[in-house]
Amino acid sequence: MNYKDKEELLKYMAKNKIYPMVSKNDTIFLRSSKIKLSKEEREEIIKSLNIRSRSDCLLIRNQIKKINKNTNKNLPIKDWIEEERPREMLIKYGAERLPISKLLAIILRTGKEGISAEELSKRILNRFRTLRELDLAPITEICNIEGIGMAKAAQIKAAFELGKRLIREEAEKKISVRSPEEVVSYVISWYSPYLRDAKKEFFYVILVDTKNHPLCNLEISKGGTNASIVEPKEIIKEASIRSASGIILVHNHPSGDPYPSDQDINITNRIKKACEIVGIRLLDHVIIGKNKQDYFSFYANGLI
Repeated sequence: MNYKDKEELLKYMAKNKIYPMVSKNDTIFLRSSKIKLSKEEREEIIKSLNIRSRSDCLLIRNQIKKINKNTNKNLPIKDWIEEERPREMLIKYGAERLPISKLLAIILRTGKEGISAEELSKRILNRFRTLRELDLAPITEICNIEGIGMAKAAQIKAAFELGKRLIREEAEKKISVRSPEEVVSYVISWYSPYLRDAKKEFFYVILVDTKNHPLCNLEISKGGTNASIVEPKEIIKEASIRSASGIILVHNHPSGDPYPSDQDINITNRIKKACEIVGIRLLDHVIIGKNKQDYFSFYANGLI
């Protein structure tokens, strides 16, 4: 090969993963995990690039990385330099240090012909803008992106669901919800990831025992965009069957505004009166809004 053209030589080195290094005794040498170079080839490359010092090696390596970065879009990730591969970067630096595009590329695993997994992940992020919007998108909409089929869309949905289950797992560690703050924390951890973006109104009841330990979470009703139908007698029935000592009411507002309506206040009062008749405590009624900090606690606001 003719090494007189520096640009072509750098491209050759990038393609074959050839990097100039410096030993402990300041000897310049070339490292390559892809091809074997003869002694004459190594000497010619070092001479052609005029590599004489540690700083020269660093400069050349950075130039090679830049070339690889510009060409990685059309290369499968397995052919990228190791320092740029998402999985290797995660193992070396930790998941928290990786940008979203590389984390998503790890989930996708593979790209398509001529497009790497990371390039696909960038297309997805450019389309949906935020992880929350991607989480909300139905599988069919994700599949509208070129290179994303049902399998990859399902992988993305599974990753989001694992994150939500982790949050619930943390909530389950709470032995009891004794204070108003603990009640709200439990409700937000358990329900917010699922209800904050729901298009319909869902009404749930959390049954607790005498020590305020959550026994179970039950869906009582699923309504339209404005209200759900709740019958106090159904709640009392479920609480009695499971020998619950107390209950916590939870529902969402699809509008995102957690402030209670007159109907919310009315149904809460009806449920409270029904609970008093059978000796069941109504600990709180929490309405979930658009974001984690958007909620309304009836107890904290003196309505229970």
